[in-house]
Amino acid sequence: MSVSERSAAATGKGESSALARSLRGAVRRNAPGYLFLAPWLIGFLCLTLGPALVSLYLSFTDFDLLQAPNFVGMQNYIRMATADPKFIAAMRVTFLYVILSVPLKLAFALAVAMMLNRGLTGLPVYRAIFYLPSLLGASVAIAVLWRQLFAADGMINSVLAIFGIEGPSWISNPRYSLYTLVVLSVWQFGSPMIIFLAGLRQIPTDMYEAASLDGASSSRQFWKITLPLLSPVIFFNFVIQTIEAFKAFTPAFIVSGGTGGPINSTLFYTLYLYQEAFGNFRMGYASALAWVLVIIIAIFTAFSFLSTRYWVHYDE
Repeated sequence: MSVSERSAAATGKGESSALARSLRGAVRRNAPGYLFLAPWLIGFLCLTLGPALVSLYLSFTDFDLLQAPNFVGMQNYIRMATADPKFIAAMRVTFLYVILSVPLKLAFALAVAMMLNRGLTGLPVYRAIFYLPSLLGASVAIAVLWRQLFAADGMINSVLAIFGIEGPSWISNPRYSLYTLVVLSVWQFGSPMIIFLAGLRQIPTDMYEAASLDGASSSRQFWKITLPLLSPVIFFNFVIQTIEAFKAFTPAFIVSGGTGGPINSTLFYTLYLYQEAFGNFRMGYASALAWVLVIIIAIFTAFSFLSTRYWVHYDE
């Protein structure tokens, strides 16, 4: 070996040794951070990513919990698209629920937030009262209460009877059953309301004062100042509430007794998924349903982000 070759080899070994020392030093410096992240990483790998990958595999199998999964390729997805009328019914009900509940919920939440933003006396009390239904969330107790309110002999019909109006059995009539769940969703407006209120507090008051001096009416100020400056908050609430609406399960399960009735009028997509998985023990098909829902939410989210350039305005 020549002198130049020995020199190059020594230089390479020196660089490798320096790199190894640098990596060991980086590991020692970052060890506390990795240690604190370890519970989350373990939970993510074992409770989120791992089950998701297993579910993806099961979506291509015929699996009933009693026998080993039998790989069937795309048959679950083909059946879903061509030979499952309940899948179509669940999609229709879910999309109708999302289209009705999300805009109404956001509009109501924004209206209440604007009212509270005017500096009412006892604002923390009102804020807590309005947020309470969202704090309870989609609990079983709230769903049971809702079923009792809209039953044929419930409080809603009792109030209507005072005015001589004979109300229908709201939850037993397919014409009205879904709308009772929409009303329940709108009633739980507290979470987006709090976010809207925080966004309204960030709008400079001098912009409204300047607009008033220029003769702009309240409605014009709302359309030209409030909505454009609040558009990032509206976008955030819109995405979050739409995803939550797609995942809604408990109200439909409790109100319909787990059947999605009457006549599939409350057959939410998640409820149908539950029926296939734990009612019919078709775990492979239920996994395929779950991944279709994931794809639908992903497409919606991607489309929402792509549309922001046209209507969401950020401060430069």
